[in-house]
Amino acid sequence: MKGKFITFEGSEGCGKSTQSRMLYEYLKKKNPKAVYLREPGATKISEKIRDILLDAKNDGMLAECEMLLYMAARSQIVGEIIRPELKKGTIVICDRFLDSTIAYQGYGLGMSIDFIKAVGKFATFGINPDLTIFLDLPVGKGLLHRNGCKDRIEKRSLAYHLRVRNGYLKLAGQEPERIKVIKVEEDKYKTQEKIRDLVKRYAV
Repeated sequence: MKGKFITFEGSEGCGKSTQSRMLYEYLKKKNPKAVYLREPGATKISEKIRDILLDAKNDGMLAECEMLLYMAARSQIVGEIIRPELKKGTIVICDRFLDSTIAYQGYGLGMSIDFIKAVGKFATFGINPDLTIFLDLPVGKGLLHRNGCKDRIEKRSLAYHLRVRNGYLKLAGQEPERIKVIKVEEDKYKTQEKIRDLVKRYAV
C-alpha cells in the first residue's frame, strides 16, 4: 500500500509551519499512520545542514553551495524517512520540499531552473508529492510577521522575496493538478478549513 505525500510551500511569514502542523494533528486523529516533517531537517544530519544554511553569520555562502546543501539535506530525509514511510502506507506531511529550492534558489537567486530540477530528481530518488499546498500571502505582510530575529534567508531584500513568490505562482500555473494555491486568511482556522477541504478532495 502506497502512502500519500503532502507538501506545504509558501513565502516567509505565510503561516505555513502552523498550517502544516494543524493538518497533521487533524489527520493523525483519523489515521495513526501520519508523520510530520520539516525541511531542511527531521534527521540528525539534515538538522545540522539546516543550522549551516540558516545561520545569519554565513552571509558569504555562494548560491551554488546553498542549493546543494538544501539538496543534500533533502536527499537524507527522503532516503531515511519519506521513502520508507510511503512504502508503509503512511501519510507524510512535509513543511517544504523541492519546490522551495526552485522558488528560492532558482527564481530568487537566478539559478537554472532546469538544472535545479535535474539535481532535485536525483536527490529525491524521483519522489514527487501527491499534493502541494502553496499558501499565498503578499510579501510585505508576510515579512512583517518576521520582525524579530531573522535567519539568513529572511534577511534578504524585498525584491528577492517578491521573485520567490512570483516563482511559486509560476510553478502553480505549470502544475495546477499538483500545486493548489490557497489565499491566507487573517483567521488561521479559516485557512485550515480550506486546506482540509482540499486534502479531502485531492489526497486523502
